Amino acid sequence: MRIYLLVIALAAAVTFVATPLVRVLARRVNAVTPLRDRDVHTVPTPRLGGIAMLAGFAVALLVASRTEFLGDVFTMSNQAWAILGAAGLICVLGAADDIWDLDWMTKLVGQVLCAGLMVWQGVQMVTVPLFDSIAIFSPRMLLAITLLVVLVAINAVNFVDGLDGLAAGLVAIGGVAFFAYTYYLTRSTEADYANLATLVIAAVVGACLGFLPHNFYRASIFMGDSGAMFLGLTVSAAGIVVTGNIDPGASSQLTGLVGLPAFLPILLPVAVMLVPLVDLVFAVVRRIAAGKSPFAADGQHLHHRLMQRGHSHRRTVVILYGWTAIFAAGAVALAFLPLVTVLIGLAVGVAIGVVLTAVPLPVRRTRHRHRHVRTPEPHA
Repeated sequence: MRIYLLVIALAAAVTFVATPLVRVLARRVNAVTPLRDRDVHTVPTPRLGGIAMLAGFAVALLVASRTEFLGDVFTMSNQAWAILGAAGLICVLGAADDIWDLDWMTKLVGQVLCAGLMVWQGVQMVTVPLFDSIAIFSPRMLLAITLLVVLVAINAVNFVDGLDGLAAGLVAIGGVAFFAYTYYLTRSTEADYANLATLVIAAVVGACLGFLPHNFYRASIFMGDSGAMFLGLTVSAAGIVVTGNIDPGASSQLTGLVGLPAFLPILLPVAVMLVPLVDLVFAVVRRIAAGKSPFAADGQHLHHRLMQRGHSHRRTVVILYGWTAIFAAGAVALAFLPLVTVLIGLAVGVAIGVVLTAVPLPVRRTRHRHRHVRTPEPHA
């Protein structure tokens, strides 16, 4: 556990220190988010925050590769280096979009190439666990499934990244839950594949924690596409490493339940990414129904709707944090607690979440005497 905590701390420290430097770079290259009708920020804000997050992630992995405990993760296969390389490439792609606003087709092709690099180096699903058995598909089908998973995760995080601290916080919360499961799986079985997943998600969580002090409301820098696509790719990679190599028999030993533990490696990444995935599905359906491209930007994401109901910027972010925590913790609890207990706890959490989401509390307004004052947040 101590080495993973070191990875988290190292990634957080490097990201925290690098972010102000990246903010200066963003202003010099004019990577600044302008004011648009769909945005909720009211002053132009630099982006490119993903570069700082990549720096923290990379340093953490490089240091981990030199440790005795995690060294074998890097020598037994190329998967760790493939994830790092693909993360670097997709961060460069996102940085190019942050600076020059690439069209959606160029970004999609770049995403496929980055995901393809990981798959080519072995980061792919080799089987699909289905309850108490595993499904074996053809290599081409598994390749397509892996690419689809990565692309969906990348764009889900990108779509939900619309409020200060939202995407980084959601991934950090979900990542902690994912870390708890993969670490427990490693300690409970002899399955070494969980080591890489635990390492990757620990570095991702650390990068998010180091970036959040600069990105939470009111943000001094945005992560931009460089950060959102980086997070989507690395989280999906960690999920693929576990899901694609799960042993249903060994996994079932975690709780004594046959079937459900084997399905958990698929359920958990979905629970971790539930808020971004729901937002992505609604956005795609909404835009296609309106005769628009699924990649056409609009102001009807989940966070926009919550603010339209009367929630403040901060409260909207905290509410979405809460929903992520509810479902991610519920999924992880399946590996530790009886099913009935988990369902009861999940029902209570959902009930509380519904009340807090549906009934906005009064917003206390304060006067600001700064030279630059943001306009009031939109309310219904």
